[in-house]
Amino acid sequence: MNTKKQTFQRLFSIIGKYKVMLVLTVLLATVFVVISLYIPVLVGKAVDTIVSEGNVDFKALMPILVKIVIIVLLGGISQWVMSIINNYITYNTVRDIRKLAFEKLMKLPIKYIDSNAHGGIVSRIITDVDTFADGLLMGFTQVFTSIATIIGTLIFMSSMNLIITVAVIVLTPLSLFAAKFISGRTYNFFKSQSEKRAEQTALTEEMITNQKTVKAFNYEDKAIEDFDNINNSLGKISLKAIFYSSLTNPVTRFVNSMVYMVVALIGAFFVLGGGLSVGALVSCLSYANQYTKPFNEISGVITELQNAIACLERVFGLIYEDEYSEDGETSFSNNLGTIEFKNIYFSYSPDKPLIEDFSLKVNSGETIAIVGPTGCGKTTLINILMRFYDVQRGEIIINGKNIKDITREELRSNFGMVLQETWLKSGTVFENLTLGVKDATEEQVVEAAKMTRAHSFIKRLPNGYNTNLGESGGSLSEGQKQLLCITRVMVMNPPMLILDEATSSIDTRTELKISKAFDLLMKGKTSFVVAHRLSTIKDADRILVMKDGNIIEIGNHSDLIAKKGFYYNLYKSQFEV
Repeated sequence: MNTKKQTFQRLFSIIGKYKVMLVLTVLLATVFVVISLYIPVLVGKAVDTIVSEGNVDFKALMPILVKIVIIVLLGGISQWVMSIINNYITYNTVRDIRKLAFEKLMKLPIKYIDSNAHGGIVSRIITDVDTFADGLLMGFTQVFTSIATIIGTLIFMSSMNLIITVAVIVLTPLSLFAAKFISGRTYNFFKSQSEKRAEQTALTEEMITNQKTVKAFNYEDKAIEDFDNINNSLGKISLKAIFYSSLTNPVTRFVNSMVYMVVALIGAFFVLGGGLSVGALVSCLSYANQYTKPFNEISGVITELQNAIACLERVFGLIYEDEYSEDGETSFSNNLGTIEFKNIYFSYSPDKPLIEDFSLKVNSGETIAIVGPTGCGKTTLINILMRFYDVQRGEIIINGKNIKDITREELRSNFGMVLQETWLKSGTVFENLTLGVKDATEEQVVEAAKMTRAHSFIKRLPNGYNTNLGESGGSLSEGQKQLLCITRVMVMNPPMLILDEATSSIDTRTELKISKAFDLLMKGKTSFVVAHRLSTIKDADRILVMKDGNIIEIGNHSDLIAKKGFYYNLYKSQFEV
């Protein structure tokens, strides 16, 4: 199916819920047009009362002028109400589209988020939808009245002089052809403009997020150079789009002036021949103007709509992106903990194998530590266990159930996860700590914070647990943020745990204290601990040593040290100089 046609169909499916409002705006547009078209008739009659026999018939003129004033007022009111309705339809449609886009964002697989620039995604939801709103509002404001005006003027004009009407109709295709020829070229430019704008947003977002690194490595000049390249490219594309779109109005105006000239010439001959009064000619000239004006407006609307539809196409590209693979339907039973990886095959890219024929059985309540060099598959193991990514082959079984048969919500609600990358939402400390347990009491939260040694610094904050944190934790240190993330899992108290470099931003002294809290939290729970600092996982029941997606050694700390293999060398490299 044609992409543009598909975009319109999707748009109409969203706007369809406002069909009552659409009918109202069409009716009001019709009322406004009929009123507007009746005015030239009255003006023509007024002119005839002035030029008739060289005397002004004031008695006949005054009622006509009163009618004109009343009709103008009615037209203004109908146009005002129509504008309110158009605004209502537009901004509610924009709200609905943004809601769909954000809801889709929450349902998209991690793979999509990882493979697309975050700034580009933000640009689709914010900038592209705004641009579409401008085009849609212009479309609602002008399209209905323009179409009604074209039809109405032809009806009124034909009632006065059929030959003039036919001449106008014959010249009309010139204006339509010019508008179509130009708009067909502007669409691609506007689409490229939207894509380049998203690229610019992505770069800006990346530089702001990583400003400390940019400054630390003196990357400012290169960042400015990259931005200038994108900015200049955007400028060139925008100029081309504006150049072609700006041709539409003058070209159609030229054609419209030809229409006006033809009406004036033919009408003059009819007046001289006595077949048309001067007032009727004035009315016809007024209709010629009113007839051609919508073509100017429609050409402008078409240009805006090209930009709007190009942006909307990108937004729908997000909204109709493939979601997660089919979700499970069942839930877990109690006493969770036994986990088995059966012949797992997984890779992020088909041409780069990572995990191949991986098997492992984890008993309930066991603590499994995962170590190995960067890129060996440690975090990947966590990703497939949480179904952030699905395996290509093999099965992951929890308590006898394939995780693909379990709903993702049920699966993830039974895991507590602390990552190396801390994330705190804008809100109070208390709201952040109860993210996984909405009905947690203040006592539970405080108790968990005391266990993680976070309570003391929280109490020093301006409003304690009610202190509002800014975006990503505001001015808190990385260590404080990580303490809050650990406390959040403490509050949740799930049956299974995943700790992915959970103490990487915490000093050694605090880490020793927190390890005692982790011991309490992990007691009786199946736990996976990914760690680079091997001192933190010496007490694990089993340690998996991974390399290139495979387990090359397995055992407890003492056994692995005694083997003097890969783990032994890794341990020595951290504790011996």
